Amino acid sequence: MLQEYKCPCCGGAINFDSSLQKMKCPFCDTEFEMDTLKAYDDVLKKDHEDEMNWEPHSNNEWAGNEAYGFRTYVCKSCGGEIVGDETVAATKCPYCDNPVIMMEQLTGFLKPDYVIPFKLNKKDAKEALYNHLKGKRLLPKVFKSQNHIDDIKGIYVPYWLFDSTVDANIRYRATRVRDWISGDYEYTETSYYLVVRDGNLMFDNVPNDGSVKMDDTLMESIEPFNFAEAVDFQTAYLAGYLADKYDVSAEQCTEKINARIKKSTETEFAKTVLGYTTVVTENSNLRLHNAKAKYALFPVWILNTTWNGNHYIFAMNGQTGKFAGDLPMDKSIRTKWRLALTGIVGVALFGLSFLLWNVFKWGA
Repeated sequence: MLQEYKCPCCGGAINFDSSLQKMKCPFCDTEFEMDTLKAYDDVLKKDHEDEMNWEPHSNNEWAGNEAYGFRTYVCKSCGGEIVGDETVAATKCPYCDNPVIMMEQLTGFLKPDYVIPFKLNKKDAKEALYNHLKGKRLLPKVFKSQNHIDDIKGIYVPYWLFDSTVDANIRYRATRVRDWISGDYEYTETSYYLVVRDGNLMFDNVPNDGSVKMDDTLMESIEPFNFAEAVDFQTAYLAGYLADKYDVSAEQCTEKINARIKKSTETEFAKTVLGYTTVVTENSNLRLHNAKAKYALFPVWILNTTWNGNHYIFAMNGQTGKFAGDLPMDKSIRTKWRLALTGIVGVALFGLSFLLWNVFKWGA
């Protein structure tokens, strides 16, 4: 089943406007508060498709796994067929460009608990890309002018958010080193210590994206999201954007989350071990309490670009504007920088050796 939000005034498809934080009709400019759409949302959920079945005109079927994972829907505005994979929860009709929401994908246990609405629009994402290119000395000069933006998509990316209290016991091997000179001798004294730290930390909303299609490194690069601005999930927020449901379960994320929590805990505890020359972690033991996961949708702008036959993907946090993405490197410029640095180091070493030679010469 598809769900489309129609303007009660003119019948046009309405979208969520990130700058207004309201639903807005692009045709008559009528604005709607999100709360006013709750009752409307309940009415739309009661809509059902007609059951008017015809016999198939042929016996042709998908062979093997050809159709595995695909879903087809019919746009209520123009009647066009929409094809997507099993993780697509919101998209646009390729024929009339109206935003549609696949309600079937959002029902039952798949319903998110929270959503962070988009605050930045497509124009902001495009400007962020050009700002990202500024000041990159090793970037090919023609990349900015010849880099073609193939697509800019606003996507609600599924995220798992993990909460837990951590009890930790960490043991360190530390040293203190003291040097002194007495007479003609130089002495070094090394004292060894066993340092123990016990305590607990609370972790709230540790994120891990729940989509196989999203590169984990790229998603982590645009963190953090401000969960204080999250709201209870409403399908109306998805109108006008793409959205995926999770295809990575919370259980599949726990190994990575545990490693992340362990590293953060050890880092925080290490800050309390002061006054030593060296500190080495000898053993750490962590125990989780009240560990639970929440399901949320976070706003991300994805930009696909092409240059010199290669594809480059960039991502922008649709809430904060934090931008990330790999860039090509001009090998000739890199070589020039290396030669220049080598020359500078060589001159510096020559000057130092000349200075030392004069010191020893006149000192002698």
